[in-house]
Amino acid sequence: MKKSFLLNIFFFIASIAFNQNITEDQKNYQFTLEDCINYAVSNSYTLQSYGLNQESVEAGLRQARQLRLPSVSASMGESFSNSKSGTVWNGNASIGADMILYQGGNINNQIAQNKLLTEQAEYQTQQYTNSLTLSILQAFLTVLSNEELLKNQEKLIETTEQQMLQGKVQYDAGQILESDYLLLKAQYASDLSNITDSRISRDNSILNLKILLSMNPLDNLHIIYPDTTALIQMAELPGLDSVINRTYATYPDLKLSQSSIEMSQLYIKSAQSSYYPSLSLSAGVSTGHNPDFNEFGNQLSNKLSENISLNLKIPIYSNSQTKTKVYQNKIALQQSELDFKQKELDILQTVTQNYQNVVSYYNKYEASQTKEQAYLESFNAYNAMYNAGAITVVELLQQQNNYLNALNDYIQNKYSFILMRKLLDVYMGIPVKI
Repeated sequence: MKKSFLLNIFFFIASIAFNQNITEDQKNYQFTLEDCINYAVSNSYTLQSYGLNQESVEAGLRQARQLRLPSVSASMGESFSNSKSGTVWNGNASIGADMILYQGGNINNQIAQNKLLTEQAEYQTQQYTNSLTLSILQAFLTVLSNEELLKNQEKLIETTEQQMLQGKVQYDAGQILESDYLLLKAQYASDLSNITDSRISRDNSILNLKILLSMNPLDNLHIIYPDTTALIQMAELPGLDSVINRTYATYPDLKLSQSSIEMSQLYIKSAQSSYYPSLSLSAGVSTGHNPDFNEFGNQLSNKLSENISLNLKIPIYSNSQTKTKVYQNKIALQQSELDFKQKELDILQTVTQNYQNVVSYYNKYEASQTKEQAYLESFNAYNAMYNAGAITVVELLQQQNNYLNALNDYIQNKYSFILMRKLLDVYMGIPVKI
């Protein structure tokens, strides 16, 4: 018995120490939407990988620019051989340089291709950043929506509890039927369950936001809630033409498609460079020695030789390889142009549809806001009439449910409008702020 008691004490102390360590390791964050986006961009492993890719292609660009410079190499060798005729020991050393003077513009094309690759790497980074921003925006607004719904439900539960307690008094006094009291009791239980569900939904949405931020799930994330009413009032909507033109000018998906056309054009030029002659310059110095080391210094001097040559290579026939390569690259260019046109059409359709959604959700927001306020006033009036004994429990609860449905519609339409409006900012390359 004593041993069991000591074990229980040990596990109790260990659990306290463990929980204390978890608490000490936890970090606390208070973030606005902008803070969330900045934190995610700084800590995203995927974006770090894109950054490494950018460094790699930039290194390729630097190397391509070095192709204009001559390449220099040196060699040195010593050989020893033994045969019936005797022993031979000699050595040689040389240094040489080669430089391409003309190659049909191929070096310029390689440099231009690597420039495009660096631009594409930047566009791909922007593309993923936009995708991450949209995901964070949606998750952040989901947290706000769940929190607002929860706060309204917590306010309503006070009224529901008072109704139930008053119903118990009335039932005990014989003023209402048992069935009416049970309806009030069931409504209170249902509202408590709704609060629990909303609290779980809010916590899950915060967890989802942490995952998008690459944050430790055990850390505490406290959202700084904005004034959504003021935000909606300040959300000016530019004209559709302005939105489309700005999207065309800044959206990375379209820029990637445009750069694919430019890359295809460079591939054609690179293939066509094989039609032209190439001209290169080479120069070198060499020397050597034989086994007579008494004359070593003189040998190196006597065997010193210098050379310089200009080499011209003219293509005559390549089994149609160059012609086929040029033809294939021209087809690839046509495909890139078609892809660009399709991308333009897709973006036009997407932006136009999203623009219409902004207008639609704003109208829904205004209508549902008026409806929610009207049902709230009506519910308060019905509650007063019920307290005065002028209406039945069924009428009261029906009006309460009408109000809850109107409240849910209002919250959903409000945050849907904010999401759609901020989505336009992402398309136009405007930093997302709430």
